[in-house]
Amino acid sequence: MITTDVKELQCPVALTLDIINDKSKIFIVYILLGGQKRFKDICEAFSQVTQKTVTQKLKELEADHIIERTVFAEVPPRVEYALSPIGLELKKVLDSMHAFGEIYAAKYGCKRDVK
Repeated sequence: MITTDVKELQCPVALTLDIINDKSKIFIVYILLGGQKRFKDICEAFSQVTQKTVTQKLKELEADHIIERTVFAEVPPRVEYALSPIGLELKKVLDSMHAFGEIYAAKYGCKRDVK
């Protein structure tokens, strides 16, 4: 819905920011854009954070319906994570962020420390 009322715009933007409120969640979503992944694969791709943090962020993303967790009845147990249909909508957001980052870096360089 196109509107000029700032209050109407703030709710969806604030909600989106509340859901993907840190770099860890955004990175997990980015990893899962490549398809289903096991916990071990996510941790290996995201080596700069602890397994505890990855576990916490996966639980938060699952609670927000961004990812789906599938448990397979096998020995040993196998768990895979994938983006839900609504989680896949974040690809558009990440694509826009990527484009903005390229424009910003071309104009101002990468002056900020990326943590």
